[in-house]
Amino acid sequence: MKGLLLIITLGGERVAISADEVESVVEIEGLTPVPRAAGHVAGLSALRSRVLTVIDCLASLGLGVSSIDGPRDAIVVEADGHPYALLVDGVEDVIEFAGDIRPVRTSLGHGWRRVARGMVEAEGDLLLLIDSHALLGGAAAQAA
Repeated sequence: MKGLLLIITLGGERVAISADEVESVVEIEGLTPVPRAAGHVAGLSALRSRVLTVIDCLASLGLGVSSIDGPRDAIVVEADGHPYALLVDGVEDVIEFAGDIRPVRTSLGHGWRRVARGMVEAEGDLLLLIDSHALLGGAAAQAA
């Protein structure tokens, strides 16, 4: 695989996402709750005249619920023509990557296992490469 990786912190862990999956990196403020939405849907937010469905990545992974007090870092992805904001702990950097995606050779929790694409070596660290679109399904996708 050759390309760019976005390094983020999620659930206290440094992980990588293919930059090709990311439309933009934003700061989310002011969520509108969505009645009867799945537990991993934090709410709705507006960005440049578009409505974003905001996904709580911690809840999607089964790691608890994110604090939504104040501005939060998020990455915007598009799936089936709809924009989503994925709440993350932090956004670190974009780096070049030219290497192989290695198999995961460690035990992962169910949530992490569902989103894991493999491991990548980046800047001397071995990072979990995650599929950002797999975070959209939350616990329902985990059960399936």
